[in-house]
Amino acid sequence: MSNERRQMDKDVHFFWDDLNLAQKFSVAELQRYGYDLLFVRHIADCSVAVLASGNKMAAIDMEGQIDVEPNIVLRH
Repeated sequence: MSNERRQMDKDVHFFWDDLNLAQKFSVAELQRYGYDLLFVRHIADCSVAVLASGNKMAAIDMEGQIDVEPNIVLRH
């Protein structure tokens, strides 16, 4: 396993701890379809999990609701 892959695994586990139970269930569901957890964005008193699969994006809100057309701008 490369150092880059180990770093990515570490980051995913770090973000996993930021999710509530509803978000974890939804992330696990999207992972079945090839999505990867990129990060968790904290906004005020809530958080949004952001996932990607190729050029497709998805977001999961605090209630575990999945949005497959989120309005999210990624910084590069």
